[in-house]
Amino acid sequence: MSSTPAPVLELVDVSRDFDGGSITALAGVSITIRQGESVAIVGPSGSGKSTLLNILCGLDKPTRGRVRVMGREAGNARTWTELRARHLGIVFQNFHLLPTLSAVENVEVALMGRVASAADRRARARALLARLGLERQAAQAPSHLSGGERQRVAIARALANNPQILVADEPTGSLDRASSKVVIETLLAGHREGGHALVIVTHDAEVASVCAREIEIIDGRVVRDGPGHAALR
Repeated sequence: MSSTPAPVLELVDVSRDFDGGSITALAGVSITIRQGESVAIVGPSGSGKSTLLNILCGLDKPTRGRVRVMGREAGNARTWTELRARHLGIVFQNFHLLPTLSAVENVEVALMGRVASAADRRARARALLARLGLERQAAQAPSHLSGGERQRVAIARALANNPQILVADEPTGSLDRASSKVVIETLLAGHREGGHALVIVTHDAEVASVCAREIEIIDGRVVRDGPGHAALR
């Protein structure tokens, strides 16, 4: 009998208030994400998805409740910095690539402090770009890349430290349909090969449909948490 995969990310009764409590963006949200899961977090604009994403990644603090990453309580900025470096990869909608660095250098940045040798950092970064079909673009600056190529560089950077959790924030929000398809296929291929948990925050039903589990947020509350379309096929 197979055992249940271990939790890698847990939110326990998390709430987030703004303006002195007059605005509640999240209200008593409890979510457990396990090793190897693919999870879509969906909901309309203003539902609390962005707030939830920021708390999942340690970019914001809950007003109440607890967050655990790999079983470890994430209670302060220092702990979150360590957890993000060791266990968490983040893919932002607007890429957040450093404009003065080449594609390969943008990936290498994620390895600073983790891989001592400059040669080893360069080799790993090049291997990741090649795996994502960007070997020829390694020396190019982000301004010379298409939107889809920039997002794939961002994915390579997020995968650089072999994270246990990869969180993608509206990863196709600024891309055309063809580029969106390539980016989603890239995320899924990395998920299958790496075995990490994949969390995609999206308002796009087509993007959400690739995940095995779907969590819907409305007015800061989880209204549905169950099998996604991928699990039902």
